[in-house]
Amino acid sequence: MKRLIFSAICFCSFLLASAQDRTLRVDYIFSGTDKSQEISLDEMSVFDGWAGRRVNLDQAPVKGNGQIVMTGMETGRILFSQSFSTLFQEWQATEEATRVRKSFENVFLLPMPSEKAVVKVELYDFRGGVSSSLSHVVDPSDILIRRLNPTPAPHRYLLKSGGVDECIDIAIVAEGYTEEEADKFYMDAQTAMETILAHEPFGQYKDRFNFVAVALPSQDSGVSVPGEGLWKDTALGSHFNTFYSDRYLTTLRLRQMHDRLCGVPYEHIVILANTNTYGGGGIFNSYTLTTAGHSAFKPVVVHEFGHSFTGLADEYYYDDQFVEYYFPDCEPWEQNITTLFDFSSKWNDMLPQGTAIPTAPVEGNIWKTFHEGTSMDSLVGVYEGAGYQSKGVYRPFPDCRMKTNAAESFCPVCQRAIARIIEFYTEEL
Repeated sequence: MKRLIFSAICFCSFLLASAQDRTLRVDYIFSGTDKSQEISLDEMSVFDGWAGRRVNLDQAPVKGNGQIVMTGMETGRILFSQSFSTLFQEWQATEEATRVRKSFENVFLLPMPSEKAVVKVELYDFRGGVSSSLSHVVDPSDILIRRLNPTPAPHRYLLKSGGVDECIDIAIVAEGYTEEEADKFYMDAQTAMETILAHEPFGQYKDRFNFVAVALPSQDSGVSVPGEGLWKDTALGSHFNTFYSDRYLTTLRLRQMHDRLCGVPYEHIVILANTNTYGGGGIFNSYTLTTAGHSAFKPVVVHEFGHSFTGLADEYYYDDQFVEYYFPDCEPWEQNITTLFDFSSKWNDMLPQGTAIPTAPVEGNIWKTFHEGTSMDSLVGVYEGAGYQSKGVYRPFPDCRMKTNAAESFCPVCQRAIARIIEFYTEEL
């Protein structure tokens, strides 16, 4: 099995950042309107063990819509860096944000420093500029950092390729399953894992992942659907109609989610909702949430995991978007879309010789041609329409798992982006 590349230098570097192999959990409140942002520190806590990456601690794999960076107070050395996106920032682009102020919970897991450190959180606007920031000191001797000694929730490993220091740990979490439905959840979790690993390049890197199914019990079976007046008592309080969108299923209770998972090693989270209603959501380095009972469960869980694990953008588009997310004078940070502002940083090197930019639409069933032996690489191009915008934003392939449920796989560009993230987590760069 290909294992984590682990030099003595990087191991020592990790020990400097987290001498006692502990996790610092930092809870924040992000609040504001469509034009304002405020970051507030809520609470800090610590628990034994660190399930995060052990390499490339001073870097973030992609920019994201925000970053959290921990720096040694005395040395000025970056101890840990991570990029992320938030539901709060998505909400800021809605019509509701123009007329009301709201707050959202956000939780980040960092390696506990051995000495005083400064943690800085930054949020970025749609053009990639810093829109809000907060810095605060973490003192490992601070008596108000809450010590957590959790009793792990019921769980079982579906795949254990190695220790938490070797592999990427994915927690598949039950939402809306009662105690009596635990076996059903474990079967759904098995399906989710197998479906993810059936998509390349996840299958190629299977031995770098651990998957653990966490059977959080809910009082009620199913999840809340506010549009139907249906509210359920569930483990994570998730609901449809997020931002008044019928199929957008999310949870706002991030503190509750991390409370319930404490004691089970995890780095990334996939939440399965026990409902046959179509929907879901995926937030980069936060969570994937999807419905396990719908016929489109398999393609949707993979699509949403593409968002949460890799930060891939949606490649579908509309003609009536409330707000533009991407602008011609800025290059998106997501690796599978471009405005052509800085296309050389994207998949220009993967274009077949002579490919027109933009590339003309492809007619017919592209998947049939591949079954007949045509290489997928031959259709990599620059196709207009992506990132919810029909004009000015481009995707790399006619169809892809990030575009439709009918697509059979991730396109070559998305596959490369996923592989880069996996290698970033498991190999010293």
